[in-house]
Amino acid sequence: MLSKLTFMAVLAMLLAAGHAAAAEYEIVNRADLVFAEHDGTKLVGDLYLPKGRSKAPVLVAVHGGGWQVGSKQFYRYWGFFLARAGYAVFAVDYRLGKPGVYPAAVYDVKAAIQFVRAKATEYDLDPDRIGLIGDSAGAHLTSLVALAGDQFNSAYRDDANSGIATNVKCVIGFYGVYDMHAQWAHDLAARPNDKIVEKFLGVSPMVNRRIYFDASPISYATVDHNQLRFLLIHGTDDDIVDSPSQSGAFLTALTQSGIFVRRIIIPGAGHFWSSDPFESEPHSYSAMAIPRMMRFLETSL
Repeated sequence: MLSKLTFMAVLAMLLAAGHAAAAEYEIVNRADLVFAEHDGTKLVGDLYLPKGRSKAPVLVAVHGGGWQVGSKQFYRYWGFFLARAGYAVFAVDYRLGKPGVYPAAVYDVKAAIQFVRAKATEYDLDPDRIGLIGDSAGAHLTSLVALAGDQFNSAYRDDANSGIATNVKCVIGFYGVYDMHAQWAHDLAARPNDKIVEKFLGVSPMVNRRIYFDASPISYATVDHNQLRFLLIHGTDDDIVDSPSQSGAFLTALTQSGIFVRRIIIPGAGHFWSSDPFESEPHSYSAMAIPRMMRFLETSL
């Protein structure tokens, strides 16, 4: 567990930036909670709870890794940090690796939200204050479920919590993929030997363009979703996800639809840094994002 000393160093940074933290909570960590079983795979998550806070707001955290690799452990540092600040975090695994795994991962993230809402009383969470946080592929999945969760309803109807609502209040996305065709084109030019989107969707756009549209969060950035709030975070030097055609274009689409959105651009930051330790690194990329991120959470959850 991260030390109180390192947390207080970050807390001091937040206060200096004008963020007034109300309290520091002890942490209760519930590891490997099974939140669903899909096609024989038990899906698990780690729940970080602020001890003593009644009806805590909660963030479901979804890791990145090109829909191919990664684990819930990517969010252990955010889990500890945010739980101390009063926010519960449910960091989850989802199905990875197989070509054409879409839309299985989408259903897995939906099930995690349903589990949190169904277990809100048991874990003293607020079922009306649920948000999502994800990086890269995880930002794609969280944004897609937030905007279009009701479009993915044909499978897993026998889940214990399948009737539970999946609406959320906000999404925090680190260097996310929001337009699947744009990312496919970027992969083709910059990473021709690792076409991550084509692997995930299982088909090229020359064979099926519709699936690229349906799997893109930007396709659902419409006025009927203007109750959602988004925070988009990315660096200036990302060579894996093209920020202008992803976070930049998504920001424009959200704004045009009247959806509240803010963006944090981190100078010099590339890809795959949100899972790095940051409490003892006040100049790390994550630490640089914390003051505005915490203000966003205060007003969104």
